[in-house]
Amino acid sequence: MTRPYGDDEGDDKLHEECGVFGVWNHADAAALTALGLHALQHRGQEATGIVSFDGKRFHSHRGMGLVGDNFNDARVMNSLSGNRAIGHNRYATTGDTVLRNVQPLYGDFVFGGFAVAHNGNLTNAHGLHRALVRRGCLFQSTTDSEVFIHLIAISLYSTVVDRLIDALKQVVGAYSLITLGEDALMGVRDPLGVRPLILGKMRSPEGGTAWVLASETCALDIVGAEFVRDVEPGEIVVIDDSGVRSIKPFGRSPSRFCVFEYIYFARPDSIMEGKPVYEARKQIGAMLARESPVPADVVVPVPDSGVPAAMGYSLESGIPFELGIIRNHYVGRTFIEPTESIRNLGVKLKHSANRGVLAGKRVILVDDSIVRGTTSRKIVEMVRAAGAAEVHMRISSPPTTHSCFYGIDTPERSKLLAANHDVEEMAALIAADSLAFISRDGLYRALGHEGRDPARPYYCDACFTGDYPIALHDLGENESPQLSLLAEAGR
Repeated sequence: MTRPYGDDEGDDKLHEECGVFGVWNHADAAALTALGLHALQHRGQEATGIVSFDGKRFHSHRGMGLVGDNFNDARVMNSLSGNRAIGHNRYATTGDTVLRNVQPLYGDFVFGGFAVAHNGNLTNAHGLHRALVRRGCLFQSTTDSEVFIHLIAISLYSTVVDRLIDALKQVVGAYSLITLGEDALMGVRDPLGVRPLILGKMRSPEGGTAWVLASETCALDIVGAEFVRDVEPGEIVVIDDSGVRSIKPFGRSPSRFCVFEYIYFARPDSIMEGKPVYEARKQIGAMLARESPVPADVVVPVPDSGVPAAMGYSLESGIPFELGIIRNHYVGRTFIEPTESIRNLGVKLKHSANRGVLAGKRVILVDDSIVRGTTSRKIVEMVRAAGAAEVHMRISSPPTTHSCFYGIDTPERSKLLAANHDVEEMAALIAADSLAFISRDGLYRALGHEGRDPARPYYCDACFTGDYPIALHDLGENESPQLSLLAEAGR
């Protein structure tokens, strides 16, 4: 069963699909993992889970909803005993959000217990699934993450590491992976490093060093861990009682880190691939101001993701920055509204106009992206209703013209506004006086490069360019994210 993009038209954003976290050699491993998942809540809000190991048994708790809804009970936390644990936050794009799809996934193997937490998409999962079912494998979930479990189970190699390598060499896609076995915690990034993964360390209460793997540095900060380094593209980091070692079974490939981490996905206080995200977003906003100036009285961010870019735009342009839109932080997904007139009020659950800032002003609205345009149109209408004289929309990413198949929730291409309309048409559709996006070259310059070199793009920017760096095996000739397993990774 396929779920439409988002739950309602007000949810008109791209969504990261999950966050992963793991701890080795700390008496409070599960509690630290819960804290790390709290810090990574923005990467997935539909379900969460933790698996721990106490030296004899694995323990698991998985549940629907937010981290705080599932790991705020002392009985739950006490049941997750052991000095090593991994956790996962899930955001699903297709299929039902049900407990069987919540990670970490766990299996009992010949060599012992093994848990997997996965972020990303496997683009050959459909074919692998068919082949594995023909071999007699019984799938318990509808996530392509379970492909890893079965590939490891049927591998003929003797060690856990070799079985994992064997599985990785059969999958194609963009992913980061944290696994927990009886003897080791392992972290993996795909050969192009599209999805993030970092290594940290902290002092263990028992003495010695506790090691941490996480999607972002903000998760290290919350547990008091020190950033060590990024896990490299194509690298397997093996952590056990003897320390940390690195295996690189894929050889070297140019990195294609997801550029949308800088624009929107990562938390502003994280550092991604050596770049502070907050500063990167301000630089993107400043570049946007240089490329697309417009006479105005006030720069207003669409909160929260538009705030740093709007600050950069304001500083570069000299136009005052104001909070002309206030976000309600206590609203999750918009309820299912029964009528069109009520449904159109849904955006006001999340955003309210600050009339005193907007009335009579020429307003520059700064946002991170336009996907279908539904939210942008309602925001523009709301700002006009508050008395704005003019409304100019500025977007801190290039136009989103292609669907993502690497772990980001996007609609099919026919529903992407920029795939079907030019900028002037889009401006008319969202009822803005003007609309401008940062250019591809401008985005790269803001991130410290001379521009976008097609021969060396540095980032995965397929959603802007259609340049898919990883083969889309499951798509065949049809560009549709509706295939049952293609877009179901990391859940």
